[in-house]
Amino acid sequence: MTTPLVEMDGDEMTRILWEMIKDELLLPFVDLKTEYYDLGLENRNATNDKVTVESAEATKKYGVAVKCATITPNAARMTEYNLKEMWKSPNGTIRAILDGTVFRAPIIVKGIEANVKTWQKPITIARHAYGDVYKNTEMVIPGPGKVELVYTGADGSEQRALVHDFTGAGVVQGQHNLDNSITSFAHSCFKYALDTKQDLWFATKDTISKKYDHTFKDIFQDIYDEQYKDKFEKAGITYFYTLIDDAVARVMKSEGGFIWACKNYDGDVMSDMISSAFGSLAMMTSVLVSPQGYYEYEAAHGTVQRHYYKHLKGEETSTNSVATIFAWTGALRKRGELDNIPSLEAFANLLEKACIKTIEDGKMTKDLALITTISNPTVLNSRDFIVEIRKTLENMMGK
Repeated sequence: MTTPLVEMDGDEMTRILWEMIKDELLLPFVDLKTEYYDLGLENRNATNDKVTVESAEATKKYGVAVKCATITPNAARMTEYNLKEMWKSPNGTIRAILDGTVFRAPIIVKGIEANVKTWQKPITIARHAYGDVYKNTEMVIPGPGKVELVYTGADGSEQRALVHDFTGAGVVQGQHNLDNSITSFAHSCFKYALDTKQDLWFATKDTISKKYDHTFKDIFQDIYDEQYKDKFEKAGITYFYTLIDDAVARVMKSEGGFIWACKNYDGDVMSDMISSAFGSLAMMTSVLVSPQGYYEYEAAHGTVQRHYYKHLKGEETSTNSVATIFAWTGALRKRGELDNIPSLEAFANLLEKACIKTIEDGKMTKDLALITTISNPTVLNSRDFIVEIRKTLENMMGK
């Protein structure tokens, strides 16, 4: 390696796996160079979450980052970790700074069959990474009264719209988005589709949300018509828009092999649905891509809290590390591509093949053993699974 990766360490069981992966699968084979940031919740609390911002800024500097899963604290975590405040989602902070789109795709392995029988190829979810419910403002309405949306322009002009005239208690929520962010989302989706030579679908609910969702639809269509239509036609791929409910029906009957672009919340839900239907959240890649050319790779799942508590008690766990390994391989491959180091790209590709071959040879973690069609699989604990991948990798390298 010539240029460092930005390395963002994380929390709980995934932090344990992170160290195992580096020790067994990376450091013995790669002259690994990283700029390290500890995004564990204790350090985020100690730095008033400045470390998260610093890691995102470093990603702008170096272009490629790899991130471990992190805790987004709730009230229980406030007490557990004695936090100064309920810090925001690190992913949300990083996404906002990088202005990127999250692309998530299942890792296909023989013996782990999709629950939807028509699906033969991966379905990639492109999730907008800004705004909507994740940047909302909420209010509990105690009783009768009127709620309005009020916009006060910089020139003092004003617009008002009635949200609801409450006759009793209720709740209200305000959401927003930005044309610039939606534009970046569209460019990232179109560029990623061209890079991967996949059709691109986009879906919202513009028949109901005639201004909010319709703005997304219009921005996508204008950018496609003006900048990407000819490129898509030359590449032999298509772009089309449909309603979110129609998209769900089409997806269920498709064979896969396309990118499905979704607004922030839709993408959050649908990526979990796609990953679970293909097998497991631990078998899902995730990469944040910005229009400026920044890439941040991570696992799509959480910190595996339950396994971490077992680990602290000295009990054995069988935690699936594949998505975290693929976060590293994605970052290494991109670093090799950008720095023109073919051997680094080749290593990343080989490590991914070693992961898949290990599973297809019947050696896997418990979550996969419960759903595999492979007869009599060998269930391995967290470390032994990684060690088996190393053995497979070394055999494939001819050692």
